[in-house]
Amino acid sequence: MKYLKDETFFVDADSAEDIGEPTIMLENRIGDLRQQLMATPGDRDPRGRAKLLLEQSRVLLRLEKADEAWAAAREAFDLFLSIDGWEGAIQACDVLFAADQPDSLAALGQGVWLAVSFPVDPELSVAMLEHIIEETPDDSQGAAVAAITAHYVVDMRAPEGKLRENLLFYTNRLLATVARRLAKIEEQKAFDQWFKSLELDDPAKFLPRLRNIVDVLVQDQWWFDRAALQSRMPVN
Repeated sequence: MKYLKDETFFVDADSAEDIGEPTIMLENRIGDLRQQLMATPGDRDPRGRAKLLLEQSRVLLRLEKADEAWAAAREAFDLFLSIDGWEGAIQACDVLFAADQPDSLAALGQGVWLAVSFPVDPELSVAMLEHIIEETPDDSQGAAVAAITAHYVVDMRAPEGKLRENLLFYTNRLLATVARRLAKIEEQKAFDQWFKSLELDDPAKFLPRLRNIVDVLVQDQWWFDRAALQSRMPVN
């Protein structure tokens, strides 16, 4: 799988030495990217520039330069959004969240909104929703809402095949983990009762609750007009 791995979704702010990558190699890559960015203006090649900025932001996180990573990812986010590059914008939000800055939770909320609202790679949507599961306190039902939404997105979007099977297995495991964490549930009968008691069997109930979670994360820090973006949503 591309986004869901044993390690973190994208690269967090662990040091380069900790992940076995020499700092000098990362610094050299930053130098190369800066040269390429100078030759790639956003008005002429927004997609190309956005991809370079996204890569730069990930490398900067490896170098523990969170402020610079935030700046690069934030510019990448705006460029991707301007060209309907939804997956790139979501990936930029992941970097912004990992940068651990004052608006990182707002970035997570906006990335989750995009990941659920737009028909992007369902694995990417699951990866973003898993951040909410990890961030939610044990006494909150938010983790359950995020887990069932992840499962729902995979069920609705993933085409038949091995990847779909793997993703459904993964999201089922997420749900079971959340059930153990929130209610100490180990048996199927107890899980079924818990599942229904939280109304996780009805998208008309849990999707509005996810919107509330997103609103709490973002507060008044929205970087785009949601209605305007939805009007640009591709029609199947």
